[in-house]
Amino acid sequence: MRAKVQVFLKPGVLDVQGKAVEHALHGLGWGEVADVRVGRTIEFDLKSADATAAEAEVKAMCEKLLANTVIEGYRVEVA
Repeated sequence: MRAKVQVFLKPGVLDVQGKAVEHALHGLGWGEVADVRVGRTIEFDLKSADATAAEAEVKAMCEKLLANTVIEGYRVEVA
């Protein structure tokens, strides 16, 4: 199975990288862009025949390593 995890800062947490990208886009002429948020995507293969168990396992990985759950949220897709 292929797992895809999207990690992003929670609302209210300052996204310094997002602000830098927003400023750069404005400087390049795209002034209508607002509220830029930057996240990351982690994709990997997982040997599992059960999609429900695989999703639970990936969520456990997020809680322990892949996301800082104090300031970040995450979305998991398993296919």
